Amino acid sequence: MHTAHTSRPAPAPRQAYPCSDDHYPASIGATPAPDRPTSFRAAYDELVAPQAERQQASHRSLALVRRALEAVAGTADDLPASPDGLADWMAASAHRATDAYQAYLAERKAGAPRRFFTNRTHALHFLQAVAPTKLVDGAWLHGCLRYARDPRMAGLAQTYLEELGNGDETKNHVLLYRELLRSHGLSEGQHLADAYFEQGALQLALGHTTEQMLPEVIGFNLGYEQLPLHLLITAYELNELGLDPYYFTLHITVDNADSGHARKAVDAVALNAPRYPDAERYWQRVRRGYRLNDLGLGTNAVIGGFDIDAEVLRIFAAKSVAGAGAHSDYCRIEGRTVNEWLSDPALVGGFVQALVRKGWIVQGGDPAQSRFWQLLVGDRAEMFGVFSDYELQAIFDWMRGAASADGLKYDAPRVPAGARARSFRAEQRLRALRGERASLDAVPEPTVGQLAPGAHWTAEGLDATRQLVASMRAG
Repeated sequence: MHTAHTSRPAPAPRQAYPCSDDHYPASIGATPAPDRPTSFRAAYDELVAPQAERQQASHRSLALVRRALEAVAGTADDLPASPDGLADWMAASAHRATDAYQAYLAERKAGAPRRFFTNRTHALHFLQAVAPTKLVDGAWLHGCLRYARDPRMAGLAQTYLEELGNGDETKNHVLLYRELLRSHGLSEGQHLADAYFEQGALQLALGHTTEQMLPEVIGFNLGYEQLPLHLLITAYELNELGLDPYYFTLHITVDNADSGHARKAVDAVALNAPRYPDAERYWQRVRRGYRLNDLGLGTNAVIGGFDIDAEVLRIFAAKSVAGAGAHSDYCRIEGRTVNEWLSDPALVGGFVQALVRKGWIVQGGDPAQSRFWQLLVGDRAEMFGVFSDYELQAIFDWMRGAASADGLKYDAPRVPAGARARSFRAEQRLRALRGERASLDAVPEPTVGQLAPGAHWTAEGLDATRQLVASMRAG
């Protein structure tokens, strides 16, 4: 248990930001480059740890950011030729997103299928696949807190604190996402391939290198805080499938171009430009930071890469490790016992097909009619508890095939053919009419210095956030 503290955190120092045009190449060249992490996952795990040693994390982060900047150095972007055009660029970008969204809504009203998620499992898979990035939301601005009282940095620091919900557990973005994962039996991405951790590792690294990389941090923030079309569609389709879209709708409102994070991101470019005597070079560094948003697996790539056959095989293969040797030899399927089938994960695909051929799994129909499904759910299910809610949903949708487009939850009462799952907001309205309420019990344990990406969502971090926000508002 952490020791509780009642003292208020010290205010951020009033000091000039240690950046200049000459500081960038000197700091990078002079920094001893540690051994490259074996993976983005290794870098992510190291940098997200609250107890990460500051100097080592800074060196590691500088090396990671440097390689990322080299990767985008020759790529194009859609920014205007000079910072003077940013306000118009932001407005035009927001209008393109909202106009495209209205066109999407018109298509859906005319009968078009969902654009992103083919079924409930597809949406849940997406939530799990982007978890490494969502669970460090705002991390790239963490370093700005040290200069929160500098008027030029205040907007960036405020943006970070708002990502933390200003200490309100119902608004802290990371805590909201952790609860979203937990409520649907999803992991935090432990099984994901290394590529899924690239963007999160980069965001963490930017938060550790603010002093040396301020223009790049400002540029990255400029891109990340604009309103994208995919955010609007994601929120709409999650709600349609009965999944809580609040995390995503919160970003739609807080990132608005009038007074929200998008506006603060644009303002930060101009506010910090006077620090750098070479205006053109400053702008080029901002632009390269902006392009860092393109690295890693983005929303569209994650959604497009979903394959329910492959996901179900992954689930079965993972279970085979625990299930091998746990079955009796009473039943043989195509000459092998269940233990023999499960003894090697490479055999799992053949095992599943054998179950289909034997009739234990009937695809394209009601899973309740399949003997295998009866082993998983129900009052007398012999394999009850073996699979998580998400895994059961994946198997359920896989067995139903095209019919799973209705978004039906695996344990929902069966509905007539042609009916669709009730939306999340409709379900909430019914719950309210029945007098059901959700509640969060928070037990704050105040401590100082818990605002890092790996800790701010904890009770200690939330309390420290509230104290700092109060300190800033008090002047």
